[in-house]
Amino acid sequence: MHTDIEIDKDLCIGAGQCTLAAPSVFTQDDDGYSTLLPGAEDGAGSPMLREAARACPVGAITVTEN
Repeated sequence: MHTDIEIDKDLCIGAGQCTLAAPSVFTQDDDGYSTLLPGAEDGAGSPMLREAARACPVGAITVTEN
C-alpha cells in the first residue's frame, strides 16, 4: 500500500500543528508554511501521520492510501 500526502498551500496558515504531531514527516518552510521533509513523501511510516492531518486547523493536509 502506498500513502500519498498532499498539503494545500493555498489553505495552509502555518499553524505548525502537523509539525508538532509528526515531526518526522512535516516541517515548516522559510515562510512558516508546512512542507514535507525530504524522504517523507510517503509518511515515513509515522504512526502520527493521520493525527497530524486531523490536527490541521484549516484541513490543508490530505492523506490517501492507494
